[in-house]
Amino acid sequence: MRITVFGATGVIGQLAVAELLSAGHDVVAYVRNPGKVPPTWNGRVTVVVGEITDAAAVDMAVAGSDAVISTMGASLRKVVGTPLVDGTRNIVDAMKKHGISRYVGNGTPSWRDSRDRLTLSARFGGWLARTLARSPFARTSLVRAYQDMGGMNTVVAESGLDWTIVRFLAPTNGPKRGNPRVGFPGRDKLGMRISRADIAAFTVAQLDDDTYVEAAPQISN
Repeated sequence: MRITVFGATGVIGQLAVAELLSAGHDVVAYVRNPGKVPPTWNGRVTVVVGEITDAAAVDMAVAGSDAVISTMGASLRKVVGTPLVDGTRNIVDAMKKHGISRYVGNGTPSWRDSRDRLTLSARFGGWLARTLARSPFARTSLVRAYQDMGGMNTVVAESGLDWTIVRFLAPTNGPKRGNPRVGFPGRDKLGMRISRADIAAFTVAQLDDDTYVEAAPQISN
């Protein structure tokens, strides 16, 4: 297949691109900073440069693809407005325009799936998020990043696409172990940590697996 990857130069993004190439897919990488493009992509990956809020560039990157992967995450450095929300709307619009239905993205358990069972810690996390959103700290980078990430996932879930959001808590730089634990908080036994290599592999594997279509499973090692 031909796959467009957003967030392609991030750590998980680069690992996802490597997984896609290893599986024989054609890859289009959407990047903001061409200086971060790995030399190993030369001649193997089609690179489209642009901001995620550039609707025309996003459309160009998506056109002709069979599916989209997004490993984008919120930046804690300077969060002005909701770039992930706005950019994801551009992705969704481009996918609908070109008749592409499969979207696989990344997220955090702070954005809940309907299959989750609310535990005490999850209830506390939700209360804390709501309290921070109403507090004087609501304009801090951390809270804005949290809201942007959650809003991005909501855009996807309400898009009408065949979406999967892969959630995880504490990514590490460990090696790929394979066979991660997969499930929903409060219902399944899940750990905290998961290697970025396993996140990338599981994300790519969802392209031709419909087990979690319109679902947001959490994974851990």
